Amino acid sequence: MRSGVKVGIVSGVFAVMVGGAGYGAYNIVSAVSGDGGTAEGKAAKTGPPSDDEVQETSEKFFAAWEQGDAPTAADLTDNAVAAKDLLVAYAGQAHITKVKVTPGTAAGTTVPFSVSATVSYEGKSKPLAYKSELAVVRGKTTGKALVDWQPSVLHPDLKAGDTLVTGESVSPPIDAVDRDGVVLTKKKYPSLGPMLDTLRDRYGDKAGGTPGVELVIRHASEEAGDSPLVTLTKGKAGKLRTTIGAGVQAAAEKAVKQYDQSSVVAVKPSTGEVLAVANHREDAFDAAFQGKAAPGSTMKIVTAAMFIDNGVTAMNGPAPCPATATWQGAVFHNLKGMKPDESATLANSFARSCNTTFVKLIDGSDERPLTDESLTTEAQERFGLGKDWKTGIVSFDGSVPASGGPKRAANAIGQGDVQMNPLNVASVTATAITGTFRQPYLVSPKLDNRKVATARGLPSGTAAQLKQMMRLTATSGTGAQAMSGLGGDIGAKTGSAEVDGQETSNSWFTGFRGDISAAAMTEQGGHGGDAAGPIVAAVLRTGG
Repeated sequence: MRSGVKVGIVSGVFAVMVGGAGYGAYNIVSAVSGDGGTAEGKAAKTGPPSDDEVQETSEKFFAAWEQGDAPTAADLTDNAVAAKDLLVAYAGQAHITKVKVTPGTAAGTTVPFSVSATVSYEGKSKPLAYKSELAVVRGKTTGKALVDWQPSVLHPDLKAGDTLVTGESVSPPIDAVDRDGVVLTKKKYPSLGPMLDTLRDRYGDKAGGTPGVELVIRHASEEAGDSPLVTLTKGKAGKLRTTIGAGVQAAAEKAVKQYDQSSVVAVKPSTGEVLAVANHREDAFDAAFQGKAAPGSTMKIVTAAMFIDNGVTAMNGPAPCPATATWQGAVFHNLKGMKPDESATLANSFARSCNTTFVKLIDGSDERPLTDESLTTEAQERFGLGKDWKTGIVSFDGSVPASGGPKRAANAIGQGDVQMNPLNVASVTATAITGTFRQPYLVSPKLDNRKVATARGLPSGTAAQLKQMMRLTATSGTGAQAMSGLGGDIGAKTGSAEVDGQETSNSWFTGFRGDISAAAMTEQGGHGGDAAGPIVAAVLRTGG
């Protein structure tokens, strides 16, 4: 059930023909061109709009917006069709009136402004105030100065495909609380904001509340819950208990702010409960739960498990680390400065994150051959990846396809076709150290009787070896610097994933401490221990 409001779409509020048939025909032409139309016989201007053009165009747009004249305001933009739809909704189904726009001082072609208005619905009214900005650009075909249309012009939180609606909420409000009853708010835990909207959408009718009347942003995605902007009549909030730990969440929020484009997830290995999820990104995307990216050498946890489960080698078995390794014509290297070690064990090569070891072993042995499907089988049947997880909100459950050719070797070191996010990698660590796959979840499956994913898990001997190898990595391997100072039973695995078009690799890191496992990713963060490592360590310090 979608949250939102029950409304009748008010059409025709702005759909009046201003200035007679000629003007109406002009609107049709300009809407098709998306560039404000053109005039015959006049040479189109070029170059950036002048200061006078910026002032004149923005003032005309603001005036038409204030007057509720959607056609005129839309024709002052470079995308009249999209602009008109949202301008009509603004005063129509959103019931926003008495609009007053106050421009600030322009910076080049960008004009900041503030908006004050009133939202009215069935005898109830509340003020609406916010700030936004617009840019004035040169029309590509007409040369006119036009507003560069973005939904955020009308409200900074609007994105492509979103609209505004006022009415009675379909989903009652919720007070989402953590595992100990602490209320989780968007203000205190910004990363949880979109998730709280989704939780309300999915579970508001199960939490015992009653609906109110609100102005909301209705997002284009069916999976995203509506975002309330103004409450005209308060509903009664129901209580929704989540698996989040407020202390762990606070640490995660603080940690990701240290590095741009970062995400982190923490889970409780003994239960699968998600303890924290945080993102620090310019695009506000939930990369922690929904991201799809190569996980780099954190994938070696799964690959090492495949070697052990299939009898190729063991923790203390042979796993040479040569300078290079060739697989079906593709040459693989280690990180710069890594010394070859032909006598290395799997534990040694794992702790040092030797790529060539994992490439050389990808074919197995004469007695224990591996195939293109072996890594996929291990990932799905042992670690539960790609098994349609039901976490309580939108999430991606990982993908480890059966790839042939050089990509088979690349997959083994977390490149190639493998895709994961911090949620998936945190779960991999949880499975590795307990031997049991427990699908992560944010809201108890008992609330809506959803069926969580299952997998066989690992033999106890495999899990014991993986856990010990991760301990070595955290204390004397590539994860030691990031994990220094952490007491208790700790383990880690680093990763760096190369991405086409990026000069710097993505930084990945996963680790455990007691009954907490965590994983983080920082886009273009470098080596695993450089950015993602400190994030994970900060989260693990909260308990264990």
